[in-house]
Amino acid sequence: MEVLFLIEKKSGKPDYNQELDTRGLYCPEPLFEVRNLSETLDVGECFKVIADDPAAEEDLKRWAKRTETKLVEFQKDGEDLIFYFKKMK
Repeated sequence: MEVLFLIEKKSGKPDYNQELDTRGLYCPEPLFEVRNLSETLDVGECFKVIADDPAAEEDLKRWAKRTETKLVEFQKDGEDLIFYFKKMK
């Protein structure tokens, strides 16, 4: 797992404070990593998650709804699933 701290504006992409790359991890590991990262963030912070486990799409969307975390944007780029989340509470 790699966590990057980013603050600069990404042109055409949502702003985010941190990036979590879960490629190579499979269910339920991406969900655990996202949950752990989210617990360290302040309300209002945004983060990007990259996953390549097909189950992550449904898992992370359900997690966001259940935790009232806003899914700002979702993209597919080849096998990569890219999520932008905002911690709401």
